[in-house]
Amino acid sequence: MTSSPSLLQQIYAVLQRRFPNFAAKLPAFIQLTRADKPIGILLLLWPTLTALWIAAEGFPDIDLLIIFILGTAIMRSAGCCVNDFADRNIDGKVGRTQGRPLATGQLTRQDALFCFALLSLAGFGLVLLTNQFTILLSFGALAVASLYPFMKRYTNLPQVVLGIAFSWGILMAFSAQTNTLPLIAWLLFVANIMWTVAYDTEYAMVDREFDKEIGVKSTAILFGDMDKLFIGVLQAMFILALWMAGRQLQLGVFFDLGLLAACGLLAYQHVLIKDRLPGPCFSAFLNNNWVGAAIFAGTLLSYL
Repeated sequence: MTSSPSLLQQIYAVLQRRFPNFAAKLPAFIQLTRADKPIGILLLLWPTLTALWIAAEGFPDIDLLIIFILGTAIMRSAGCCVNDFADRNIDGKVGRTQGRPLATGQLTRQDALFCFALLSLAGFGLVLLTNQFTILLSFGALAVASLYPFMKRYTNLPQVVLGIAFSWGILMAFSAQTNTLPLIAWLLFVANIMWTVAYDTEYAMVDREFDKEIGVKSTAILFGDMDKLFIGVLQAMFILALWMAGRQLQLGVFFDLGLLAACGLLAYQHVLIKDRLPGPCFSAFLNNNWVGAAIFAGTLLSYL
């Protein structure tokens, strides 16, 4: 009597049928999901981990920690798939993105949608290991993440939608750990939206001239010559909101030191973007990884 195939074997069989030359396309799928560029995962992960530690008032449940680390990586990759699907006719006209696999024809629209669906199902499978409240919130996360790539055609504020998508993990961290959404969770949520809009405006500054030519909208275009001022204001509001959260939570000196380090890093970003050159603006965007890491480190040390 033969045993039924395992889940992994079934998934592999589906992949073989859907992608008979999957091995040949693997580098393109890695590029599609940005598995070779983890900055997006880190920008999602640091605030989510910070929220998880605050919700647990220390080290969170180990199963939730694993779920959120894996889920963050998976859903960021899923978001990249739908982003490239939405931008398939745009990426080839922008210098930074013209080598993406849908723009070059290495992958098809169907490939991107299938990869998005597969990763989304994997992410949902992880969410099912949490509670009902978090499962319900996950539908909102998927909706916002799917909506964001199309917003740059209709609004000058797509970065706000991205901010909501990149901050949703904060709400889910609190719901998973405490089954509630206290006021502090919403304060962290709003703070993270402001930070995301700031760093994604730096990111949009890299492509601003291309975007103007092809009609893509962004806060970098909306802010115009006041872009650096708006970025600075958003960053200041982000730090102020976290300082208020730290006072309410009585996190102490280590959290304050983390905020101080973050302030230094944010100030350095203004040195990088002062001439609005694409290369330094992209470096400023990447620097936000260390901002998130500094704040998480301050939070972690505060609870030790």
